[in-house]
Amino acid sequence: MIKKIIVVLITLFISVSSFAQKNNTSAYSFFGIGDKNSMNTVEQLSMGGIGVALNDVYHLNFSNPASVASLSFTTYTLAIENKNITAQDANSKQSAASTYLSYLAFGVPIGEKGGFTFGLLPNSSVGYSLVTNELDGDDVITEATLYSGEGGTNKVFMNFGYKPFKGFSVGLQTNYIFGKIENSIINQIADNPLATKYETVSNVKGYSANIGFLYKTSLNSKVDLNLGASFDLSNTIDADGNEYLYAVDINTFESPKDTILNGNSVGKIKSPLKTSLGVGVGKDNKWFAGVDYSFQKALELSGNTFSSYSKIAYDDYSKIAIGGFYTPKFNSISSYWERVTYRAGLKFEKTGLLVDALGSEADFTAIDDFGISFGVGLPLSQQLSNINFGFEFGKRGSTSKGLVQEDYFNFRLSLSLNDKWFKKLEIF
Repeated sequence: MIKKIIVVLITLFISVSSFAQKNNTSAYSFFGIGDKNSMNTVEQLSMGGIGVALNDVYHLNFSNPASVASLSFTTYTLAIENKNITAQDANSKQSAASTYLSYLAFGVPIGEKGGFTFGLLPNSSVGYSLVTNELDGDDVITEATLYSGEGGTNKVFMNFGYKPFKGFSVGLQTNYIFGKIENSIINQIADNPLATKYETVSNVKGYSANIGFLYKTSLNSKVDLNLGASFDLSNTIDADGNEYLYAVDINTFESPKDTILNGNSVGKIKSPLKTSLGVGVGKDNKWFAGVDYSFQKALELSGNTFSSYSKIAYDDYSKIAIGGFYTPKFNSISSYWERVTYRAGLKFEKTGLLVDALGSEADFTAIDDFGISFGVGLPLSQQLSNINFGFEFGKRGSTSKGLVQEDYFNFRLSLSLNDKWFKKLEIF
């Protein structure tokens, strides 16, 4: 039965993925290759995003490639996310929402000491539409500029984990990143029938890899100690495409009139080594509480694809996540609700993005992110599979110095389905 469900879900995923998804409505997705997607499952995001020190025999863990060595069952997982953002500056407030498939992956144990994972998820997303107006002394609009963009990048990943000895596992993950991003700037002066439009269309691709380590030991009969580390190795993402500059008539659906520029555009984003450390305590299938800390040096952007970003700069990145789960009685027969898993957590994130909204080229402000999350995992019948619901409230940015503050609410839904491959033949 589970296999039939998976066939349907995969077919649905492929069908939907063949169309472009608008999976972002944030003004901050304007920069670079867009908003970076969190490399976490719904279960992890419901606990603030922890997972570096978490090894689960029934669920996949995207934070540490070493965790797949702990899998006991073939595990399929698919998730949907709904983002709701209310953005406001000093003068106005707007709301927007988007829904999209956030990942598809499966993992399979290899013997008693290894495991393999393969999956696809959004790596970054672009989706914004911003308008700025110039006013004269009588508050009459003399010039208007529209900034808009869409697209993003996806990530295909393969991961192998292995336990060289009891309690310790290592893992290696390789990633291929690809996608397409379209950005445009339309500027029109009052009483002029034509506007000018600058547009870039970029194809993005690159490779990356990360390695991880996990160690688990018992402190006593009721408490285990987990230690984990994950390292995203330095990599470079290339953007190659075209840039255009031409006159358009807004009243005729932006029909190009006179092409001023038609050339190639190239760009690079270099990501330094990112280190994630985690520590947690708990008991298998009962409870877990952990803390993750991640840090990374500033991103480096180069090339004419990203040369128009004069109002931004990058600083060092860091994130602290705190969270955990509790299951009253994992194998309860008498009560369904005792088998439900309850999760909660919070995060403090310095995104590394600095914005000079006023254009002084000297007053850059850090864009920080704070979120609170919680969720539940509901068992499916008497199986080990479950459906997971996650909720997150948070705030990013502020309204000071001409910036935009985003208050967000994210709803997430995932299926984690377990099956047993390579069953031994039993004779009765």
